Amino acid sequence: MTIDEIKKKTQQIVANKKSLPGALLPILHDIQHEFGHIPEQALSIIGQSLNQTEAEIFGVISFYAHFRMQQTGRHVIEICRGEACQSMGSKSLEQAAQSQLDIKYNQISKDNNFTLEPVYCLGNCACAPSVKVAETVYGRMDSEKFARLTDKLSTYKINVGEIV
Repeated sequence: MTIDEIKKKTQQIVANKKSLPGALLPILHDIQHEFGHIPEQALSIIGQSLNQTEAEIFGVISFYAHFRMQQTGRHVIEICRGEACQSMGSKSLEQAAQSQLDIKYNQISKDNNFTLEPVYCLGNCACAPSVKVAETVYGRMDSEKFARLTDKLSTYKINVGEIV
């Protein structure tokens, strides 16, 4: 997508939402949904329309862990690093995941399928260690289950919740 296309689509999104009370968050959600992240070019367009500085908008983006300013792989895999998951082996799961995908956290795999992100609680402590893909949390994850999960995500176009 070209910069001009990004700007045009961003302008459309902003125009559709700017009259809402508290319009910034719905605008950011729509932009991220459209592009998979919030492009840097969007900040000035949003700022001009909402009479806010780019710094103010960036402050909101950086406050919420949900928002991203970098492109991600097709599937974002969140690996829990909370205390319960750590006590049940998430450190070795992290190492296996990074080795298998040949990436570190917040990088994109060579096939553009995966991005790994650390999170600090998925609320699935009784089934630790856990990972999350889209809206589905997988518990009692180990390196073998992780390999099956990523294989199925790479190979098939299926609903995430049907895996593992």
